[in-house]
Amino acid sequence: MHEGARAGNRGDTRRAGLPPGQAIRHEHKPLHYGPVPTFRPHRWDFRVMGATETLGTYRWTWDEFAELPRTDTVRDFHCVMRFSVPDVPWYGVRPQDLVDIAPPAPEVTHVMAWGEYGYSANLRLDDFLADGTMLAMGRDHRPLDPEHGFPLRLVVPHLYGWKSVKWLRAVEYMTADRRGFWEERGYHNRADPWQEQRFASDSDA
Repeated sequence: MHEGARAGNRGDTRRAGLPPGQAIRHEHKPLHYGPVPTFRPHRWDFRVMGATETLGTYRWTWDEFAELPRTDTVRDFHCVMRFSVPDVPWYGVRPQDLVDIAPPAPEVTHVMAWGEYGYSANLRLDDFLADGTMLAMGRDHRPLDPEHGFPLRLVVPHLYGWKSVKWLRAVEYMTADRRGFWEERGYHNRADPWQEQRFASDSDA
């Protein structure tokens, strides 16, 4: 469920302002866990669950989610496989707008983003609410391609790409940290590209 290796353009270039160890690639083939799921709008829903302020679960159908306020952003995308895609335009829903509707309990410190097939990635709450983070419905001014997460994906541009969960289905509020899919398999818990936090051995945080 994260953007991975096998770049489609091998003309790597370096650019000032990139995280250490990264090279620019304007095209790449996505890599993800599991097959690309089939979108069935009459069955699809999105949930905010866990330690909500009300202790209840919030649920949206696809039509309801599509009515939420939208915003646009343009951000670099940093893959753990040492390439970055510059200036990617996204549109979708800001996490803060979601949190305003479905507030977390005061003691919440982290979230777990859940995709299809049980894929997950953990985030600090402040990373989830950071400027530029988005529940993205589109890229390059059009709806997401299935391979890139249609109909909905998380985009966390200031962290490595595996935190940007594709085929997003739920956000779980947590009062303590818990590792997600790749974090349990040796990837770094925080995934800050500016600190080159690729693997758990890279000064975990």
